[in-house]
Amino acid sequence: MKRETPPARYDPRYDPLVTREPGCNQDYPPSYWAASAGAPPADDGPVSGDVDVDVAIIGAGYTGLATAIFLAREHGIRATVLEANQIGWGCSGRNGGQGQFASGRLTRPQWVAHWGLETARRMHAEIAEGFKTFEGLVRGIDCDAQAGGHFLIAHRAKIMKRLAHEQAFNRQYFNYETELIDAATLRSKYVGDAEAHGALHEPTCIAVHPMKLVYGYAKLARELGAKLRPASPVVGWTTQGGVHHLRTPGGTVRARAVGVATGGYTAQTLHPQLRSRIMPILSNNAVTRPLTDSELAACNFKTHQALTDTRTLRFYYRLLPDNRLQMGSRSSITGADSENPRHRKVLIDGLHRKFPALAHLDFEYSWWGWVDVSHDMMPRIVQPDPRVTLYYALGYGGNGVSYSARAGERMARQIAGRPDEVELPVLGSPLPLPIAFHHFESRAFSPFRRLGQRGLYYWYYLRDEML
Repeated sequence: MKRETPPARYDPRYDPLVTREPGCNQDYPPSYWAASAGAPPADDGPVSGDVDVDVAIIGAGYTGLATAIFLAREHGIRATVLEANQIGWGCSGRNGGQGQFASGRLTRPQWVAHWGLETARRMHAEIAEGFKTFEGLVRGIDCDAQAGGHFLIAHRAKIMKRLAHEQAFNRQYFNYETELIDAATLRSKYVGDAEAHGALHEPTCIAVHPMKLVYGYAKLARELGAKLRPASPVVGWTTQGGVHHLRTPGGTVRARAVGVATGGYTAQTLHPQLRSRIMPILSNNAVTRPLTDSELAACNFKTHQALTDTRTLRFYYRLLPDNRLQMGSRSSITGADSENPRHRKVLIDGLHRKFPALAHLDFEYSWWGWVDVSHDMMPRIVQPDPRVTLYYALGYGGNGVSYSARAGERMARQIAGRPDEVELPVLGSPLPLPIAFHHFESRAFSPFRRLGQRGLYYWYYLRDEML
């Protein structure tokens, strides 16, 4: 069944740090993914009237839908998935589609420095299992999957030394084989990125059409018995006698357990356990028209594998199956400034700098979205209070395309009362609060968080480009 009410106008200025809710029934952003994914899958319409359910999942993106899939497939539980706007409206329908062998923003050497070698090896094994979970789901979905690997491209010559160290470290301590590629080989065999001084090639990566993937998840979840309820934002939440009362515009959903999978769109007012646990960061994305044969030849584009440069505020890009070039990078600090043309110009300048032969080219599609970055740069799949049947999977930091499948599988096990008996940093504790949160109320502290972000962006620029 499809709802008959037409979508509301998309609000590009939504900011989860200052806006109470992400809207209701908003249309998709003007992305290439939304324009090329085909018709959205069938859903069960908005909540209409009060209803009792075993499990409610908040957020119909990769994590929420994967949780619903695994609840049904492994535990016989048919969840109700509540989505404020449309299926895949948030992070899952706006990202660059790079399903990398990663989760969070910390590297393996940083894992070892934080937790020691044995814990780091368990994390490596966890991500490997997570990638298998992702690969298994992708295999059954028509989502323009592009396998082969991922190039981490050195945008400055001195970074090749760091990449060589990372390659040796991964081989020695994790038995993970990668390939160091010099600039000449990279440009002749793979891609003529003018900024490249070489690259580290990781063999494990699947790039996807993000919206086609989320549509595939939605179809599978619904086939397994899950209910998908778009246009149903949670605007009030109380817990009485162990039962969660989730108030939506159409009625109250009473749930025995709740899983939160709202990513970078987690409103400050959703639940006290979630307030200020995520620092939402805006990322811009854009896609060109299809490149001509002569343009492809001028850029020596010979690969459709995922590409990312080594800037802290990285550029991520790739050639799509229809020979369009997709590129993403940082955006504005606040939602209020998101439409400023200077942020789009960052991508245009990056495109022209990396591929001078495309200096005449602009983007045909341009959009942005919020990334859920945790304060320690690692995600969590956790029940924060063992006395309350609230669970969440959040904080991927831009590396959630693949690991969200595993996070959904793990959160489903926790909700079903069958958690894995394993010690992992992503499972053992709630998302941390920012240090200064203990001294300021969250809404009052938001401007200071953004001021700190501006300072960090300036420092990252100096370190990436000048120092």
